[in-house]
Amino acid sequence: MMNQPSHLEFGSIVGERYRIIRTLGSGGMSRVFMAEDLKLPGKQWAVKESVADVKMMKFIRTEAEMLISLSHPRLPRIVDFFEHPPSGAIYLVMDYIEGITLEAYMKGYQGYIPQEQIIPFALQVLDVLDYLHTRQLPVIYRDLKPANIMLTPDMEFKLIDFGIARSYKDELDQDTIKLGTVGFAAPEQYGTGQTDARSDLYSLGALLLYLCTGGKYSEWTTGVEGYIRGELPRHLIPIIRKLLRHHPEERFQSAEEVIGELRRSADFKSVQPGKSVSNDSIDYAGTRVVAVLGVSSGSGATHTAIAVSHYLARRTRSVALVELHSTAKAFARLHEAVEGIAAGQASSSRRFEVDGVHYWRQTSRADVISLLGGSYRFIVLDLGSGQDNERLEEFLRADYPLVVGSGAEWRVQDITGLARSLQRHPQRKWNYCLPLATSESVRRLRKELDHDKVFALPFHSDPFERDDEMDQVLDELFRGVITVARKKRFRFLKRQR
Repeated sequence: MMNQPSHLEFGSIVGERYRIIRTLGSGGMSRVFMAEDLKLPGKQWAVKESVADVKMMKFIRTEAEMLISLSHPRLPRIVDFFEHPPSGAIYLVMDYIEGITLEAYMKGYQGYIPQEQIIPFALQVLDVLDYLHTRQLPVIYRDLKPANIMLTPDMEFKLIDFGIARSYKDELDQDTIKLGTVGFAAPEQYGTGQTDARSDLYSLGALLLYLCTGGKYSEWTTGVEGYIRGELPRHLIPIIRKLLRHHPEERFQSAEEVIGELRRSADFKSVQPGKSVSNDSIDYAGTRVVAVLGVSSGSGATHTAIAVSHYLARRTRSVALVELHSTAKAFARLHEAVEGIAAGQASSSRRFEVDGVHYWRQTSRADVISLLGGSYRFIVLDLGSGQDNERLEEFLRADYPLVVGSGAEWRVQDITGLARSLQRHPQRKWNYCLPLATSESVRRLRKELDHDKVFALPFHSDPFERDDEMDQVLDELFRGVITVARKKRFRFLKRQR
């Protein structure tokens, strides 16, 4: 609540023009009212009344002058500004933005923002932050939080309170005033340094985490992974983690950089077959997830996951292979073989390495989310043949879902059965792999599924080793994602033609 008593009430007239209708909200130094315009009948404005002692008046005037100089569709437009010296009050008249605060929306809708609206929301906020940060004298907002964002009926977001914003000054080492909302403010806002554009980007990360956990978390703490909504786009997670780095130099350095990352990540998911993407694009787009699900026990899911992981490691390096079921034994046996010890004597560490691939045995979903914030280009999930909720959810969320089914003629129908059982889910990005299948089986399955991404996997006795035939199939499967290096011809061969 406002610390100072207000001088306005219902029916009060401000500036001989604005009649107060009702209170919209209040804070520590101000209160906002809805007012009707007596000169423009039917027009409504928001009137912000700030009452403070003499020491704070300069601070409030600075905010008013700054707001008047700004012009952006996601900021309130200032149409009038005046002081009332006898009472020590300053009044700002600005656009009235219809809607509710994001904080109120989250409380009213059980902490739920539709997943398809989260990235557009982030881009809207970044748009206005980029505008503020690139002024001739950069403006740092410093209080990005749900209560300061208005959600309009058209699901557009606007910033509504500049109470603690400041202009960035190169010569300062620290902020003069330490302000910000706990949980959303960057660490440097509490005295460790001067706030700059990266401070607002930290707050954006806190805001996105708040949305992704249904309002439960705004700081990356132990266990937060378990509260991130399962249906969200995967590429958001490493972006949020980088935004929330404690040290500013470890975060994104500008709003423009975050915008580029979000757009590249989204574009990466929609690359069309035949369109090449450079290795640099893969690096920048963050970690990609390949999920391998067996139709039935013994269909070859683990074998295929290993082959895919080592293929990707040879092409791009930095690959993790995750065994996402707690009762599986395959990786434990492999770990023992790698360490050359007796059964049951492997080290307690769940991670081990084989030819550049990091194997993670008996891993939980929370661990997978943690790995997404790391430096892996690809994470391959070995889901086995189970279809419990957790593993099915990971399969459906993956960037590249791979279904592995038997190539035997009499078992091909197992795949169509799985597709029918999950027909309520979009399946266009699914890939179907049939070990040892004939070309006729592949052709028939493509027709039955009305899907062209069906592949016959050749005999490959050692999935850890390179195999030319297997590489050809995987080159086709990951076409448009992995740039396949072509051998250069010697000049003398060209001259012979």
